[in-house]
Amino acid sequence: MTNQINISELPSMKDLKGVVEPFSKAETQTAVRQLVVTLLLYATGWAAMYFSLQVGYWLTLLLAIPTAGFMIRIFIFFHDCGHNSFLPSTRANRRLGFWLGILVFTPGEQWWKAHAIHHATSGNLDRRGVGDVTTLTVDEYLKLPILGRLGYRLFRHPLVMFGLGPLFMFLIKHRIAYPRFGKRETMSVVWTNLGILALAVGLNLLMGFQNYLLIQLPILWLGGMSGIWMFYVQHQFESSYWARHPEWEYIASAFEGASYYQLPKVLQWFTGNIGFHHIHHLSPKVPNYRLEKAYNANEILRRPLTLTLRESLRTIPLTLIDEANDRMISFRDLRQMKNIPVAQPGD
Repeated sequence: MTNQINISELPSMKDLKGVVEPFSKAETQTAVRQLVVTLLLYATGWAAMYFSLQVGYWLTLLLAIPTAGFMIRIFIFFHDCGHNSFLPSTRANRRLGFWLGILVFTPGEQWWKAHAIHHATSGNLDRRGVGDVTTLTVDEYLKLPILGRLGYRLFRHPLVMFGLGPLFMFLIKHRIAYPRFGKRETMSVVWTNLGILALAVGLNLLMGFQNYLLIQLPILWLGGMSGIWMFYVQHQFESSYWARHPEWEYIASAFEGASYYQLPKVLQWFTGNIGFHHIHHLSPKVPNYRLEKAYNANEILRRPLTLTLRESLRTIPLTLIDEANDRMISFRDLRQMKNIPVAQPGD
């Protein structure tokens, strides 16, 4: 990990406005080109997986890897539509985002509302719980009963979060309308579910129910797992910014609470440049296709924490917020600090 900065050294929003504003304008031609190419590649991946079933399922699963990558890229376009940054028109973003939401099994209006709350509260200890990964402080964890600790440990276990999590999120959680949101968000869930059902029925009639599942499920699982990982790793690192509401600062949450995930170019393409996450949190109006340009244009945007692919793996055990020491720690760290027993999944 490199380039850790001090909050007192952070620039003001006034200083940053002129830095990011030139990159905050959507470009129709670039967006449409991205969209057409990626959708064609995704459709080609689906077709290749279907015909590969005649050869062997091992080949189908192999082809699921790049096809899931195209799905991740489509999700980034969907995500940008929610920020009204993919296309210049708000109406066009909303309409396109709805149809892309069907492809990525995510209801636009509800997810976008939760994601907007995430942007407004990222790193705020007093406003956790919407659009983020559930993360407890050390004190909160220690106050839980034994079953509560066990449940939290199971939830944060990599096999649960990245193994079961994608199927739970995209097949179950996103199918439910939540009361805390409004009618618009509720109807987006209803219409998205109907759209997914219609598409599934059409593909079932075309290729058969079993073949549909053999193709769709691995794509959804691989794509969902990668998406959850990207969201997790860019906010859950050792020096990640956390503060109580009175002291919480938006710029600090972007510069110290979101990382620059330095990926190989091919992975950067599949993930739609979302690795430049600190810039995205600083200004969500910067579309995915201009994030790298913004990063390269000004040294001030190259100051936040940089995570390489290898370094990012070290974030997996980090599960608790240690307020006293301004860092994230693992359950093992907690045992060494407190010398107290912690619930184990097998206990």
